[in-house]
Amino acid sequence: MRNPDTSANTDTKRRLDAFLAQVERRAYRMALIATRQRDDALDIVQDAMFKLVRSYAHKPEAEWTPLFYRVLQTCILDWSRRRKVRNLWQRVLGGHDDDGEDPFALVPDSVHATPDHRVAQTAAMDALERALAQLPLRQHQAFLLRVWEGMDTAQTAQAMGCSEGSVKTHYSRAVHALRELLEEHA
Repeated sequence: MRNPDTSANTDTKRRLDAFLAQVERRAYRMALIATRQRDDALDIVQDAMFKLVRSYAHKPEAEWTPLFYRVLQTCILDWSRRRKVRNLWQRVLGGHDDDGEDPFALVPDSVHATPDHRVAQTAAMDALERALAQLPLRQHQAFLLRVWEGMDTAQTAQAMGCSEGSVKTHYSRAVHALRELLEEHA
């Protein structure tokens, strides 16, 4: 006879694997925009996935999305803080850590029917990513979670670890700033 706990664990593992596969690419893009470093973005996403599995796999599946993005945003903030400290020490010690690699050039583009369409889409995405990179971290987090992930205000607040009012403020400021930065592409 089959152990019901083993069956439930297998089912949870299967559903968790499917969830992580579903959010992986979008999470990578979010981390890449924040870090501008391919390897750092991959490390952040992997770390967020491990933390979700280790700490929250037992939670109901409906809670995984906001929990995952909360963990991801925390990992991005932690990376940002570590980078600031590292950059401070590099300035003090005279070091330099820029390899000149363009991380956005390494991100594979989706497949489209015509070359013209691909060029236009690539140019639009590049402009959006440049504009997002100019936003303060909390604004671009709010924008990406609300627009790219389709989260509502409450879910975004849970993912970012702030109030719904803060999410609304960050999101509104992000939208206004992006409109100004992208008006030539409209």
